[in-house]
Amino acid sequence: MKVFLMMLVLTAGIAAGSIYDFKVDGLTGGSINFRDFKGKKILVVNTASKCGYTHQYEGLEELYKKYKDKLVIVGFPANNFKSQEPGSNDEIAEFCKKNYGVSFPMAGKVSVQGKDMAPIYKYLIAEAEKKGIKDPIKWNFTKFLLDEKGALIAVFPSKVEPMSEDLLKYLN
Repeated sequence: MKVFLMMLVLTAGIAAGSIYDFKVDGLTGGSINFRDFKGKKILVVNTASKCGYTHQYEGLEELYKKYKDKLVIVGFPANNFKSQEPGSNDEIAEFCKKNYGVSFPMAGKVSVQGKDMAPIYKYLIAEAEKKGIKDPIKWNFTKFLLDEKGALIAVFPSKVEPMSEDLLKYLN
C-alpha cells in the first residue's frame, strides 16, 4: 500500500518524500535515477543555451570534473525565461557537447515554472520554501545544492558562478 501511495504521489506531480524518489528522462535517452546519487552532494541546475549565463556550462563542467568523487551535477534544460532554450533535446545535447564538453548528467528538457512544472522542481521549490527561500527560481542557472543524504543545503541564484567561493565552501 505504501509503495502504491508513493507512486500515486509521484505521478500526481506532488512533492516526493526525498530527492531519491525521482527518476527523470535523460537528455540523450535513458533515465537519471537520483537514487544512484546517494552518498554524494547533488547540484541541480536549470540551464539554457541562449542566456547571458550560458557560459556557466564551462564552470559547471570544471566543478564536476574536480569534485566528481563527491558531487554530481544534473542539468535541466528549460525554456521558461524569454525562450532562451528553444532547441530539442538532441539540439541541446549537441550544443552542450560541442561548445562546453559537458559530461555531467543532463535531463531532458522540462519546465521549471508554471502549471507544467516538472515534479522534481515542485519538490525542490517546496524544500527551499521550508528554509524560508520564497520563489527561488528567478532565471536560468539557478542552482540547488543537496547534501549526501539528499537534504537541501543551499540555493544559489543565477549570478553565482559554479566555481565561486559561495558554492565551493560546501565542497571543501
